[in-house]
Amino acid sequence: MTLKHGFIGFMLGAFLSSTALNAQSIEFDGQVQLQANQGLQENSSLFWGGRYLPEFNFESAQDSLQSWSIQVAANASAFKSLNSTAQINTDLAPYRAWIRYLNKEWEFRLGLQKIDFGVASLLRPLQWFNQIDPRDPLALTNGVYALLIRYYFKNNTNLWLWSLYGNQKPRGFDLFDSSKTKTEWGGRFQFLVPKGEWGLTYHYRTTDFTENNLIDYFGESPEHRLGLDAKWDLGIGLWSESTYIQRTQPIGLFKHQFLSTLGADYTFGIGNGLHLIGEHLISSFGAEHGFENQASHVSAINANYPLGLFNSISFLVYHQWSTNQNSLVLNYQEQFNKISAYLIAYYNSNQFEAAQQNEILYTFSGPGLQLLLIYNH
Repeated sequence: MTLKHGFIGFMLGAFLSSTALNAQSIEFDGQVQLQANQGLQENSSLFWGGRYLPEFNFESAQDSLQSWSIQVAANASAFKSLNSTAQINTDLAPYRAWIRYLNKEWEFRLGLQKIDFGVASLLRPLQWFNQIDPRDPLALTNGVYALLIRYYFKNNTNLWLWSLYGNQKPRGFDLFDSSKTKTEWGGRFQFLVPKGEWGLTYHYRTTDFTENNLIDYFGESPEHRLGLDAKWDLGIGLWSESTYIQRTQPIGLFKHQFLSTLGADYTFGIGNGLHLIGEHLISSFGAEHGFENQASHVSAINANYPLGLFNSISFLVYHQWSTNQNSLVLNYQEQFNKISAYLIAYYNSNQFEAAQQNEILYTFSGPGLQLLLIYNH
């Protein structure tokens, strides 16, 4: 039995014992997803499959100031390409498994969980612990095994502290793996300013280069990350989000990295309201400092228009300036009683590099059509 499977077993045992002793709120729900994807290039085939995310939630309130809660969720999937002779590709993995304790201004959460912060929404330098892809209407992401502590001050300022272990795969814009046997740790301080908010974030991890195609160094290196984000509401929303990364070993051009996003959004009084988001990402790297090499530029625009109470249409475009490559997504959404339907037309360049990595979202190069049916129970 692996460490992760043992941890899931422990969480399930804690769930059952807690519900037996002091059950106040127990819920079982889930999400069923059916997907069909048809590429429009020559020799493209129909790709189809399904996913089920069952979720147990338990909450016990000791009094008005403190409570315990547990969440356990799984990710079961089956997918197949119709022109392939291979068997149906199936997988069963933990999706969430955490226990949380709330006491006045304190929050403690331990287990497989989603950690997300920052102000950007399309091009996110602070996407350090998840794989949310803006092209995914469900915003699904794998979690990380972590202890998260948060303290909420009375003026809405909050302090985050965390420690991660056993999370190897890249997240967000990561170029390299994390060491599976080394602990990661860090923190964040988020505070209000006139007409906005600021955040200062730090994270330490050990980068693992044993499997990479970018550099000749195949060992490990300590890595320091510093993040700064700010957002203002000035009638038009404005924000900035930046990350500076330093690796201590002499690994060449990727010893230092810099990523910074500038963004804005506004809702125009056209019809039912046209909401536009625009972001621009600048990234650079170097052996001596993060601005050594010529910076690369990526722009993204997202437009959303509600057609009525239960349907909407959205358009997302990425443009990578150095290669003149684009990624386009046109999404029509219809909401029924417990079913949501998404009809998506897309084009992904096979050289496009700006989108975040995500093992849950299945994307394909070239033009295509995708149908998603979502049932929530």
